[in-house]
Amino acid sequence: MKESRGIFKEFREFAVRGNVVDLAIGVIVGAAFGKIVDSLVKDIVMPVVNFLVGGSMDFSNKFLVLSRPAGYVGPETYADLTKAGATIFAWGNFLTIVINFILLAFVIFWMVKAINTARKKMDLEAAPPPVPENVLLLREIRDSLKK
Repeated sequence: MKESRGIFKEFREFAVRGNVVDLAIGVIVGAAFGKIVDSLVKDIVMPVVNFLVGGSMDFSNKFLVLSRPAGYVGPETYADLTKAGATIFAWGNFLTIVINFILLAFVIFWMVKAINTARKKMDLEAAPPPVPENVLLLREIRDSLKK
């Protein structure tokens, strides 16, 4: 009984420690940020890319049917064939996900680059100007005279 209280106390200290709480906050904020970036790519970047390409970059309905269920006469779409239990080589869905990943990584790269540039600019503005050399020399003379 005493040992279980010690373990519980140790676990509580571990769970309340700053690093664990910071990690939990990071995961929650990261999930929310992931939704924002996903929406940015899906709702803003992809329509522009599709417009520039002159069509749709959604290849998710491109596939090869390796085997159909016996007697299947339904629609020949990816969703319907998968639901019916067909074996499908879904190369288009994979290609769409790869393209989305590349675009997502590109957007995140530019967002991080913009944030780093803004941080660097803020750091430069916040840093005090360097002390002129003649002031440094006068300070050295003063300090040596005090000795």
